Amino acid sequence: QVQLLESGGGSVQAGEPLTLTCAAPGSTYNSSRRYSLGNFRHAPGLAREGVAALDTIGRTYYADSVKGRFTISRDNDKNTLHLQMNNLKPEDTAMYYCAADRAWTPLISGNPTYSGQGTQVTVSS
Repeated sequence: QVQLLESGGGSVQAGEPLTLTCAAPGSTYNSSRRYSLGNFRHAPGLAREGVAALDTIGRTYYADSVKGRFTISRDNDKNTLHLQMNNLKPEDTAMYYCAADRAWTPLISGNPTYSGQGTQVTVSS
């Protein structure tokens, strides 16, 4: 079992940045080291979208819609995953979830085995 806790969402103007942080607390972090981690988002009326992912050997994935604007990173010393989101656009508005999976495809497709409770990101024009 992998427990994931997101933080860092909020409401911003278009063009502003936000950083989402995902923490894997306590003893679950040893498990999460063996998992690929990432983020997916879900906006009302739209399908889930894998946003970014990072596997245990450094391979990364970014959705085309966020390439060049979002950066995913993992801090093993602090047991955290970060998603730096720059130049946010109104179409980035969604609930963002931290995610973990041993397999790559479910993670990047937005359907991971484990996910957190989500944090809302709202971008106004």
